[in-house]
Amino acid sequence: MMSTGETHDDQPRSMRHVGVREHRRTMLYKPHIAPLTEYAAKLRKRGSVEVPEFDPFDGGVHAQVLFLFEKPGPMTAGNGGSGFISRNNDDPSAEATFRFMQNAEIPRQLTVTWNVIPWWNGTRKVTGQELREGVECVRELILLLPILRSVVLVGKNAARANAYLNETGLTLFTSAHPSPLVRAKYPEKWNAIPSQWAKVQTVLTKSGAPHLDSE
Repeated sequence: MMSTGETHDDQPRSMRHVGVREHRRTMLYKPHIAPLTEYAAKLRKRGSVEVPEFDPFDGGVHAQVLFLFEKPGPMTAGNGGSGFISRNNDDPSAEATFRFMQNAEIPRQLTVTWNVIPWWNGTRKVTGQELREGVECVRELILLLPILRSVVLVGKNAARANAYLNETGLTLFTSAHPSPLVRAKYPEKWNAIPSQWAKVQTVLTKSGAPHLDSE
């Protein structure tokens, strides 16, 4: 069993360990993440969909950059997965995200990770109606992030939200999705992801970034 200290928990694929997942759940109502935990609970009231939790190891309401992926997958679901949107999930896309974030040198406490479509409904397909509904959810989320400065749209389906989010006044960036499919078919796009993510450095203010232990 992996120990449940923050340093040991924050490793690639560490969510495979029951103790790590349980530790993360004990943090869901810490001040920096509680409003987002309540927001995810609100989304679950839609019914017939699974909505994972925000990762309390991220910055929560202290985030300056929102990494907006496409749609949750099976490894985010509570039935067999971690129940979190997390770079620590036990799947190759999450592992790549963990390593690319390190390469881009973006402090984790300045980030929050979510999806344009916040729910898993058993299919990776994204319809036009679902995209519009997801964007409305994203707009609600942005209102909960008072010092947000930027959104990174990760993947083709996430990029479809670009036009809907222009009016927010936030700086928007795009990148390919760090999935095995992209790595196999488009290696040049895969290799460019860290440098594309690093562009957010131009809009971040790193001074005074909160630490989980300070809350």
